[in-house]
Amino acid sequence: MNGRTGFMDCPGNDCPGNGTELRLTVSRCLRTVSSSRDVGEVSDALRTLLRYLDDDCHGEAAVTGEFHRVYYTRVLQVLIGALSADWMSGLSDGQRKELWDKFFLLGPPDQAVLALVDAIRSSSPSAGLERMVYVLEQFVNKGRIADLLWTRCVDVGVRSESAHLRELVLARLVSLPDLVCNRLHTNTPAPLLPQQYYPLLATQILHTLQRTCQALRAGQDCCLGFVAQLLGKTCVQSHSELLFGVLAPQLSSLTHHDVLWQRVSSTLLENVPERWTEAVVRGLIQALDGAEALSRVMGNLVMKNKRAQFVVTHKLLLLQYSLQVQGLKTVLGYLALDPERRSLLKQVLRSVCKVWCNSSAVRHTPVEQQLYVSRSLLLCVSLLSQDDIQELRTELLQCMLGGVQCRLDSSTERVRKIGMVVGECLSQKLDTPTSQLKFQFEPDDDTLELRSLMEPPSAQHVPDPQHSQRTEPDSEGQRSAGQPVTSQSPSANQSSAPKGDSDSELDSDDELTPYDMSCDQEKPRVTPPRYVRDCLDVLLSSDDAERVRMSLQVAEELLRKNISATQEVSVQFSKVLLHLEDRYSTPAFHSLRQNTMVALTVTHTEPVVKYWTTEFYGLNYSLRQRMDILEVLALSAQELCEPIADKHSSFVEPITDKHSSSIQTLSMEPVTTPEQCSGPVHWRHVVEERIQSKTKRLSRGVSRAPPKTAPNRFAPVAGHFFFPLLRNYDRPQVTFDLLGSDHLVLGRLIHTLGLLMHLATNAPVAAQMGRALLDFVWVLRFHADQMVRRGVLFAVCAVFLSMPSNCLLLELSEDLTETRVWLAEVAESDPDADCRSLAVQSLRLLDQALKTELQLNTPEHT
Repeated sequence: MNGRTGFMDCPGNDCPGNGTELRLTVSRCLRTVSSSRDVGEVSDALRTLLRYLDDDCHGEAAVTGEFHRVYYTRVLQVLIGALSADWMSGLSDGQRKELWDKFFLLGPPDQAVLALVDAIRSSSPSAGLERMVYVLEQFVNKGRIADLLWTRCVDVGVRSESAHLRELVLARLVSLPDLVCNRLHTNTPAPLLPQQYYPLLATQILHTLQRTCQALRAGQDCCLGFVAQLLGKTCVQSHSELLFGVLAPQLSSLTHHDVLWQRVSSTLLENVPERWTEAVVRGLIQALDGAEALSRVMGNLVMKNKRAQFVVTHKLLLLQYSLQVQGLKTVLGYLALDPERRSLLKQVLRSVCKVWCNSSAVRHTPVEQQLYVSRSLLLCVSLLSQDDIQELRTELLQCMLGGVQCRLDSSTERVRKIGMVVGECLSQKLDTPTSQLKFQFEPDDDTLELRSLMEPPSAQHVPDPQHSQRTEPDSEGQRSAGQPVTSQSPSANQSSAPKGDSDSELDSDDELTPYDMSCDQEKPRVTPPRYVRDCLDVLLSSDDAERVRMSLQVAEELLRKNISATQEVSVQFSKVLLHLEDRYSTPAFHSLRQNTMVALTVTHTEPVVKYWTTEFYGLNYSLRQRMDILEVLALSAQELCEPIADKHSSFVEPITDKHSSSIQTLSMEPVTTPEQCSGPVHWRHVVEERIQSKTKRLSRGVSRAPPKTAPNRFAPVAGHFFFPLLRNYDRPQVTFDLLGSDHLVLGRLIHTLGLLMHLATNAPVAAQMGRALLDFVWVLRFHADQMVRRGVLFAVCAVFLSMPSNCLLLELSEDLTETRVWLAEVAESDPDADCRSLAVQSLRLLDQALKTELQLNTPEHT
């Protein structure tokens, strides 16, 4: 009896009488909805159930709460099952909205969204599916998601739900567009598409945060755990751009002058689960404009969350290179704004310095990532104070010297320029007048961008007041001087007229016509040499800059026209050109010298090529001279592969762009005399031509002239170009180590050998060249330098293109599988984009060779 009295004293769901009455009423109404066909009876039952959704209508909040907790989901399931019932079709559109839609739009939003989404996923196309989609669209548009989030913020101490149900609600909210689109496909309403749903979700989150701020000001406790989980799960599913596109600007504006908003925003981010922190932080950094906005919105999150600290200070800067320059400025500026976070900025600088001066990282990372690390380094240094620079002076100096040196050793020009400009910027920041670095290079977009990063943030957009004051008078002076140009001229003439008045009366030249000297040319002081030996003597011993210039300009033409004289002095001339230096700053010196060396090579091929290939491995030559030799050999081989111009001329000159203008083709057709045009033969010839033109022949096609053929002059001498270059590559000389530090020349050598291999296609020696080249590059396929790897892959492509398929497969028979595995690995994981592209091309060529050989070996071909 005491227990019965206790229940009576406690109203609501603790009262068994009220619970029994509620259970009986709900059961009776659900049976009516499920089995009755009378529209009026079903409508009365639905109105009875609707009263339990509203506290004011029923009068007892406890009964409403029990209905929401115990019976609401069952009611929704029955309503969804009755979509195909007869009474449903008998309701008007207004009655459906009042008696069916309200159950989903007035009850607990988490249960409603679960019931709707699960029903849509399992339904077939029908009118009932359309009704559920319409109600779900209304659910999203009317802010029911914000109601769901708000109930999770204020009912944390009262609610007792399982972790599974919490995760289920999160999954349905985050994946709602995907779940609906998988069922509806192109019929999905616009508010349920990702492009509109996630910005709308961001608006609902922002509305929840506003209600949270109002509740905190009123002294009510709130919890943002569920909202933080929703934010993190949405970002980790790659929707952060759509979400923060709406959320980030609003948070930046609301936190500008409101400390409570700053606390709410930072608390929201602190409650994001650790596994989703990276996606949230990355999306926030990319969406916010400026370090100050990030500092207001994120607070000191990096000091409280180890995962966020790792992402901001290490992963975004050293392991990835996806941020733009503005994103880097935002991250590093965020670390520099607060005294507590400045220690992390110094930590970042030390880590970046270690990576930037690491020679292994220079060799094995793409150029884009090296540029990214260089930006981070310069931005860190620009944010340091003078005290910080003095504290980190040793690390910066070691970074500068080591990083610049390993980049100057690189074979990539872009990497060398990055090292030069960063070295100059660091030496200027360290303020070492006696040891400041200075390099000479052509500026480009990368170097200009890196230099701009060293400017202080305050000086990048603030104009100089002295400059503005100084330019205004200048502009006024320009306007005052520009307006009276015509008015001041007469006064000037008037002032000067009295001085020359008497002279103009005595002797005036105004009426004389000036002599036209526009086409006059300056007579050269020296005449160009007309003989090969004279040209050689000038280049060998003359100290006259003008004579050297004239000799270089005519050397190529002289060598090509005088074959016999050229062959007598070809090797000596080659030696002079190889050692010739630009002592007088001759215009186009390098191109003139190179063209002359090519002319010598194609004119007297075997002796000159022997000299080039011998001196390539000689002592006391610079890397530039060895590179010149390789360039000359490549250009000469290309010219020798071109068809000859005229076999009747005294010298057969190759048809190239730079010489085509000087080629004169002699006409060998006989001239017809007037006497030959008279007589009966002439008339018969005309009649025969007319008959031929009127006759239709079905079996004879259009007559075409046979293609002109010409011998390949490179094929007989291909071996002289190719094999001597492979002779001494593994013998380090006193000033030359091809397999050691001189990888720039090694890469160019492999490129040249690949080009020679390609030019020797169909030559008798092609198969032998291909075998030798494969043996040479096979040991270099894992070289650390990207230019060497690029050359290896280029050479492999050339071999696959030039060697006959049977010889190629015979050569690779034992290593075919290993070759394919190596090429596939390079195509997938090599840091250099050109290497990946060449590897893919090599795989295609190898597969084509295999296919060709298999087709040739089938019985039908045998």
